[in-house]
Amino acid sequence: MISNPVLESAEFIHKHSKHVTIPDDGIDHGAAKIFEAMKKTHYDTSKWKEHPLNPKECNASTVDWIFLVDLLNFSFWSEIDIDDTGVPHPDRYRVTFHGVGYTGYWSMVAAINRALEEGIPITTPAFFASEERLPDKEIERIFRSDTKEQVPLLQDRIRVIREAGRVLVEKFDGNFANVIAQADRSALKLVELVTSNFTSFKDEAEFCGRKVQIFKRAQILVADLWACFQNESYGEFKDIDEITMFADYRVPQALYHFHCLQYSPDLLAILDRGEMLPNGSPLEVEIRGNSIWAVELIRKRILELIKKEQEDAQEKAEKEGVLVEETKPKMMTVNAILIDFFIWDFAKAAQLDLTLGQRPVKVHRTRSVFY
Repeated sequence: MISNPVLESAEFIHKHSKHVTIPDDGIDHGAAKIFEAMKKTHYDTSKWKEHPLNPKECNASTVDWIFLVDLLNFSFWSEIDIDDTGVPHPDRYRVTFHGVGYTGYWSMVAAINRALEEGIPITTPAFFASEERLPDKEIERIFRSDTKEQVPLLQDRIRVIREAGRVLVEKFDGNFANVIAQADRSALKLVELVTSNFTSFKDEAEFCGRKVQIFKRAQILVADLWACFQNESYGEFKDIDEITMFADYRVPQALYHFHCLQYSPDLLAILDRGEMLPNGSPLEVEIRGNSIWAVELIRKRILELIKKEQEDAQEKAEKEGVLVEETKPKMMTVNAILIDFFIWDFAKAAQLDLTLGQRPVKVHRTRSVFY
């Protein structure tokens, strides 16, 4: 089986970092807390469809929807909402759909769903590849805001939409399902196909004398297919557990609160001042790479906790003379995708006490098409 270059890159970044570290006791504490919360909420891939904006049906049209959403899944932090407290600033970019106002990532999803309801086939590659059928001005209208602030990086979004549409039409008969078919049920092969054919997914950087891969959007594309289709049909992957977490700006913030990441005083000062970190800069790469490695360590620790629960259940069953199945823990496996989904969902919704005594840290500010 081929290895994931993202994980290998993350370990390299971790070993060569100067401003971001991963405390062992933080991983133990964070893993235990995340594991208990995931068990308590029965967190699994079924949570994906529970969001009102995500598709409830799984078919070829859903594949097109997921591809477009993850094609545009980048840079939603607000220039206006500086404090980012969880209560959106009234002027922050917002899209209202079915009477609900959405900000951040969900604002983009709401805009796409709104366009589909208006009869605009925005998720069809042959349509969004064509400037004649879908003029730039119409794309701007599709992502129109209810507030003062407009969608970030509009021109970049138009550019990546056009490029992806042309590639799909010219190389894959206008159908992302054909890319999936070429991957032959391999998640890593699909990531390779996506990053080698669509430049906006090729999320790489130079760090300490070598190229490192992060591939946030390519991996979350695979993860969304897997979660939506419940590891069947277009979402069936034999190596899904090889996918890492998706290094954005929200999950690193949560990992810091969980004490799973530690920042140097210099980096904390930069974040406090709201300074921009250029995409590919050493500090930005350290934050993203260590986030991936931290989640990998959390994953391994949770698997140890699962094994310990199984052993304890076995021992208890033998002592009490009951069937092991009656005492076996319900959640028997976990991967980096579920951990990432969980941390992102719960950190953003502020449904857990993430501070654990450590002062809050602002998200790092980077404008990029990669995340």
